[in-house]
Amino acid sequence: MSVATGEESAKVPLWNNPKVRAIVSQALLIAFLAWAFWTIFQNTVHNLEQRKIASGFDFLSTTAGFGINQVLFLDYTEESSYGTAFLVGLINTLVLSGIGIVCATILGFIVGIMRLSKNWVIAKLAAGYVEIFRNIPLLLQIIVWYKAVLGPLPGPRQSISLGSFFLNNRGLYSPKPIFADAWWFVVAAFFLAIIASFILAKWARKRLDETGQPFPVFLTSLGMIIGLPLVVYFLAGMPVHLDYPALKGFNFRGGMRIIPEFIAMLLALSIYTATFIAEIVRAGIQSVSYGQTEAALALGLTRGQMLRFVVVPQAMRVIIPPLTSQYLNLTKNSSLAVAIAYPDLVAVGGIILNQSGQAIEIIGLWMLVYLSISLGTSAFMNWYNAKMKLVER
Repeated sequence: MSVATGEESAKVPLWNNPKVRAIVSQALLIAFLAWAFWTIFQNTVHNLEQRKIASGFDFLSTTAGFGINQVLFLDYTEESSYGTAFLVGLINTLVLSGIGIVCATILGFIVGIMRLSKNWVIAKLAAGYVEIFRNIPLLLQIIVWYKAVLGPLPGPRQSISLGSFFLNNRGLYSPKPIFADAWWFVVAAFFLAIIASFILAKWARKRLDETGQPFPVFLTSLGMIIGLPLVVYFLAGMPVHLDYPALKGFNFRGGMRIIPEFIAMLLALSIYTATFIAEIVRAGIQSVSYGQTEAALALGLTRGQMLRFVVVPQAMRVIIPPLTSQYLNLTKNSSLAVAIAYPDLVAVGGIILNQSGQAIEIIGLWMLVYLSISLGTSAFMNWYNAKMKLVER
């Protein structure tokens, strides 16, 4: 029986060395990817030259020449540039997604808790809501809300009057606030109240750990957030007045109009996404040990206090990660707005693409914007998830 010497083991072929094989295979993969991307780039440049299509983003300064039926925060006209039009679409997407996330979260949490109710009727209603709206395609829900619910509404002359609000097939008309310069003092008071609420919450948590005595943080914070801006509002001489909509001719003049496309998208996105959030909330609450519930009830806590102080804080560790995915899904699903001509990022970008022919640049901007929104949302939710984790001693 012979034993291999060090010299014999050193003569192992290179292709049998795992480290060498790993380095070579990775180098070959990188070279292949570089060749593939370079080939795609060369073909793209060649095809653009053949069709005499100029590349680059200079077209964003060209006059758009088309109108947009919802413009928020920007001064946009048909004489504005493609870049301004693209920003209008981006803002519309962000507003729709932001409001949709808030509405879906509130509705989802309510329905998720209702599903665990001991009341048979409430639990079955919540289960029926989830099973019905979760299994209907979102695009179909959008079209139903837009065509079957909002479409048959009467015209402006036969509008449904709700005080100073008027609902018809052209949208919801409401009073529009006109702000004076002193309004910024009210805004500053509002943000100051929010900061004070965070400080109060930290103090109350520390007080609870030290003395065991709870403090009504929610009601106190709500009073500050509402009361402080209200006091500043009156001290500043009520720096806001309302412009009321009025029927003149065949349409309303003045006020503020919420277009039916926005209403349909908001309802469909919120109701559809809330079904998934409800199931996430239900699973998160059920993941908390029943012993925690029994202990809370044994201490004399009401069921509302038990949920707020014991069950939900522990369930949030399970809820937040899948909740982040639903927020991302809602944001990306907002691109379906093009089906009902809501002027979001995709719809406005599509018009720019058709007029300018800059397909690669527009698609690149779409990818960059949605990637940035998704990464930003994920970063915020990861930070919030880290804050909600249990700290081990």
